[in-house]
Amino acid sequence: RIKFVAILAWFVAGRTNVTARCSMPKPCNVYGFTDWYKVGSVCVKYFNRPLNFTDAEFSCRTKAPGAHLVSVHNKKHNDYLLCIVEKFNPNNLRIWLGAFEFFKSGKFFWLDGSFWDFQIWTRGEPNHMYTNTEECVEMNWKDIGRWNDDSCHIKKNYICAFKLNAILKPGSEEME
Repeated sequence: RIKFVAILAWFVAGRTNVTARCSMPKPCNVYGFTDWYKVGSVCVKYFNRPLNFTDAEFSCRTKAPGAHLVSVHNKKHNDYLLCIVEKFNPNNLRIWLGAFEFFKSGKFFWLDGSFWDFQIWTRGEPNHMYTNTEECVEMNWKDIGRWNDDSCHIKKNYICAFKLNAILKPGSEEME
């Protein structure tokens, strides 16, 4: 019995702070959005409300001016998003990102119009290019922190983002 309790204590201790191994981004310092996190030049927020890709995007558009499903442009920001998901929902890490394959072209685009300048696919993905079966991009399907193409109708949690300069009044805050 003592051995079991010791093993259980070790297991629980290792699980109590899921963000211990990653660094959380700082809170967004825009009035009314302090429960969002600053990731580069955007503020982001995790929504634990499974929606299909389209509904998730439209939900984001109601959350803040200029908001969309999140786009990702480097490994550090990808890691921040992973930390946020691990903090708020460690038992279900799969989320929609704001990317989709454009009309069976094999090319992916961000909904916010930003450049496709970074990708971190799970090995063998995207595996349904040039079809209309998996046109939307998710994170954390098989390899934690990596991306997968998936069917847009599947419901997943998601992260919304808005550009800091979309809300800030000139002179109200210095950009980093």
